[in-house]
Amino acid sequence: MKQDTTPARKPRLSFWQIWNMSFGFLGIQFGFALQNANVSRIFETLGAKVEDIPILWVAAPVTGLIVQPIIGYFSDRTWNRLGRRRPYFLVGAVLASAALFLMPNSPVLWVAAGMLWIMDASINISMEPFRAFVGDNLPSEQRTTGFAMQSFFIGTGAVVASMLPYMLANWFGVPNTAAPGMAPDSVKWSFYLGGVVFFLAVLWTVLRSHEYSPEELASFEENRKGEGFVQVSRTPEEFAGNGKKQIFRGLGVLLVGALLLLVLLRMDLEKELFILAGGVLAVGALLAVSGWLQRQGWFNNGFVTIVNDFQDMPATMKQLAWVQFFSWFALFAMWIYTTSAVTSHVFGTSDTTSDLYNQGANWVGVCFAVYNGIAAAFAFLLPPLARRFSRRAAHAICLAAGALGLLSVFVVKDYHWLLASMVGIGIAWASILSMPYAILTGALPANKMGYYMGVFNFFIVIPQIIAASILGFLLSQFFESQAIYAMLLGGLSFILAALLVFRVEDKG
Repeated sequence: MKQDTTPARKPRLSFWQIWNMSFGFLGIQFGFALQNANVSRIFETLGAKVEDIPILWVAAPVTGLIVQPIIGYFSDRTWNRLGRRRPYFLVGAVLASAALFLMPNSPVLWVAAGMLWIMDASINISMEPFRAFVGDNLPSEQRTTGFAMQSFFIGTGAVVASMLPYMLANWFGVPNTAAPGMAPDSVKWSFYLGGVVFFLAVLWTVLRSHEYSPEELASFEENRKGEGFVQVSRTPEEFAGNGKKQIFRGLGVLLVGALLLLVLLRMDLEKELFILAGGVLAVGALLAVSGWLQRQGWFNNGFVTIVNDFQDMPATMKQLAWVQFFSWFALFAMWIYTTSAVTSHVFGTSDTTSDLYNQGANWVGVCFAVYNGIAAAFAFLLPPLARRFSRRAAHAICLAAGALGLLSVFVVKDYHWLLASMVGIGIAWASILSMPYAILTGALPANKMGYYMGVFNFFIVIPQIIAASILGFLLSQFFESQAIYAMLLGGLSFILAALLVFRVEDKG
C-alpha cells in the first residue's frame, strides 16, 4: 500500500492549551517589570548620577544580544524528555529567581550593575524560546491569538510587579525609605516575591504544555512552505564565494569602526559613545572570521551557520527590523528615564533620600502598572483589530497611540494625569509584544524558528544599546541633563516606527 505523503495541517489548539503554554510569561514579566521599574532607583540609591544611568543599563541589552540567538540556535537542535524549548524555560527560571533575590541587596554600584547583567541573562534564557514556542505549536491563523495571550500575561504580571513596592509600602506598612546606599524593604520584598512567582509560573508551562517532535514539525504543510523563505544549504564552492564577500564586508566594517573610535578619542566625547564603536568593530571581526573559515573549508560549524543565517534572513524580517528599532528605542528611553523625569519634572525633587522622591518613584511603579494593565486588557482586542484592518495597519495605529502617550508626559504637571498618558503607551506595548512576532513567524522555517526569534531580538537590543550610548550624551549636551526630554525623543521615535510598518510584507 502506497504511503500517504500529503503534508499534514497543524492542529488548532484550545483556549486553555494556549493559556497553559503562555502562562510562564507571567513569571518572566514579573522579573522584567521589577527590573525596569526599580533598577534605576537602586542605581541612584547607590550613588549613580542621572547621566550615568544609561551606561549602567547597557548590560541588559548586551546580554540579550549575546544570549538569545545562542539559546535559539541550540533549542532548535534540542530534543529530550522535557522537549525542545521547555528545558531552557526551566534552567532560565532557576537562575533568574536566584538573581532576583540577590539584586536588591547589592552593597555597591558595581555589584548592582553586575547583578543586572546576570539577572538579564537568566531571564533571556527563559524568554527567548517562548516566542519560538508559539511558532512551533500554533497554526498560522492562531498565532496572533497566541502572541496576544503572551501580551496578556506580560501585562498582567507587570501590573502586579510594578505596583509591588507601592502596595507593600502603602497597604502593608513595609518601610519605603532606608539608610543612604541601601534599597528600601519595600523594594527588597518585591524582588523576593518576584523570584517565587517567576519560578512557579514557568514551572506551570513546563508541566502543562506539549511540544511536537522534530519529525512532526517537519510534516506540517506550513512549515514546509516556510523553508522556501531562506537559503537552506550551500555547496562548498558557494561557501567559498560567500566567505570572500564576508571578508571584504568585515574589513570594511572594521575600518568604519576604527575611524569612529578615532573620532571619539580625538573629540573626547562621552564614554557611552564608545559602546557604538566597539559594537561596529565586533560586527566587522565576526564577519571577517566567518568569511575566513568558509574560505578554508571549515563551514560545518555553529559559528558560520549563525553568521550566514543572519546574512540570509527573510525580507519580512529585515523590514520589521526598522519598525522594531524605533519602537524599542522609545521604550528604552521611557524605562531608564521615567523615574528621573517624573521625580524631577512632576514632583520637583532629585534628592533620592527624601520622602517626596520615593513617593514619585513609587508613582512611576503605579504608572508602569497602569500601562501594563491596559496592555493586558487590550491584548484581546488585537486579533479582531488585525482582522478588521490587517496586522500592519493595526500595529501602526497602536504605535501612534504610544507616541501620543509619551509626548503627553512632557506637558503633564499634575502627576495624576500621567495615568492618562499610560493608556496610549499600554496600547502600543500590547501590540509591540505580539503583532511583529505574529507577522514574522509566517516568514520563518520551522527548523530555524528559535534561532531567528533570537536574531530578531537584535532589533530590540541594538536600539537599546544605542539609546544607552547616546541618550545620556544628548541630554547632557543639549537639554541640561533634564530627563523629561527623553520622553519627547521617545515619542518621536514611536512616530517613525508607525510610518515604517507600512513597508512590511506580511506573508501570513
